[in-house]
Amino acid sequence: MKKIGIIVLALLMQHISAQANRFVYQVTMKPDAENKNDIKTENAYLDISAEKSLFYSENRYKRDSILQKAFQGGRGRGSVSREQMEGVRTNINYSVEKDKANQKTYFKDRIGRDIYTYEEDRPLNWKMSSETTKIGEYKVQKATADFAGRTWTAWFTTDLPYQDGPYKFGGLPGLIVKVEDDKGDYSFDLMKNYKIAEIVTLNQFGNTLKVKRAEYVKQQEKFKTDPMAFMQSGGGGFPAPPQPGGGRGGNQNPAEMRKRMEERVKEEAKKNSNPIELQ
Repeated sequence: MKKIGIIVLALLMQHISAQANRFVYQVTMKPDAENKNDIKTENAYLDISAEKSLFYSENRYKRDSILQKAFQGGRGRGSVSREQMEGVRTNINYSVEKDKANQKTYFKDRIGRDIYTYEEDRPLNWKMSSETTKIGEYKVQKATADFAGRTWTAWFTTDLPYQDGPYKFGGLPGLIVKVEDDKGDYSFDLMKNYKIAEIVTLNQFGNTLKVKRAEYVKQQEKFKTDPMAFMQSGGGGFPAPPQPGGGRGGNQNPAEMRKRMEERVKEEAKKNSNPIELQ
């Protein structure tokens, strides 16, 4: 009996250590450079396990789940209503994975039909401050860093044993509870955390292309400038938005559909003229 008790205890400990923790951040963004009053707010998850962490949008996860169910049911994207998709709109279409063993950070984002992924090649050089305060239940300490064209202020806590944070941020002696840029355009605020069984696997519709960061930026600009030329050159396309009532506008003139898609992409680019990374 004693041996069985030890085995059960060992299995229980193994199960506990295999669990992951989910930290929910409220992300506040001003993505439109010409309209700073247009403030977007949504939740994002930072899932942390012993091996890695994954940062992604709550709405993106919900949206992908809706699409996955539609495809698995053999109905296709056309069966998803416009209302369903509107309810899970997100400004955070990317995901960030940090590999703890190799100390590498990988960024993934969709351009057209394909997913582009690159390894972050710029270090985060934090300047530690002795300044401390309290945010919620946590005692936090201040640190600052210049990254991707913005100056960031982070508040981290050693109460939580993770050298991690939202987006590409991490590498401090504790978990980042809050981080914001000095212009007030972007802010990540920890709201709550809880245990989960394991880190989710995000659905990746389309091909995944591994590139250098400079190539990703180049392809992104090409897509924004001329999405149709990007599609025709083999850079990937994008599906037509689902139509009300489940249709895909099959009776529409193809040239008219292409024009509408192009206008939609350009309008989206205009609304995202103040990205989180300025350089």
